[in-house]
Amino acid sequence: MAQAIPISASNGPSASVGGADPAASPRPTLSKLAQRYRGATVQDLDPPSALSVSPNDPISSALLAAFERDYTHLTVTSTESRTLIGYLSIPHLRILLDVGKVQESDEVSKAMVRFKRKGRVYQVITMDTPLEELEMFFNGGEDGAAGRQEFAVVTDERRRFVLGVATRSDLEEFARRRPA
Repeated sequence: MAQAIPISASNGPSASVGGADPAASPRPTLSKLAQRYRGATVQDLDPPSALSVSPNDPISSALLAAFERDYTHLTVTSTESRTLIGYLSIPHLRILLDVGKVQESDEVSKAMVRFKRKGRVYQVITMDTPLEELEMFFNGGEDGAAGRQEFAVVTDERRRFVLGVATRSDLEEFARRRPA
């Protein structure tokens, strides 16, 4: 897995197991604004391009880049292969700086969150992903077991390229702007 965020091992919202009655299975709870998606996809959110930093970059340059673009999350890519290896949450980074766990002169690798690759099932989020699926991803999958997510890395189908980052607030703002 190179460029996606982990979720639960579900097969998607319409999967049923062994001929079980799909109506009997628990359905994920979508927000009250979900009815406004009406066939919209991640592309309709017009997510900003992802801003990637290297694990060797100083934290100060990552903070400056995030501040200049008003980004809350930066992707972290390998210097050698350019593959996605994790992310840097700016709100969390500010907390780490405030409590003295990291310094602005430290490398990004000291503060980044690395993606776990072994034993995890990943949901690929592309520009063609329906917004209902994106909301379920943010809510932790069908059963919520994967935990809430605040952002999703948007990639191509084969997970070769990071195309952008979609946040929970992007989705909420999109739904609020659409007429009921």
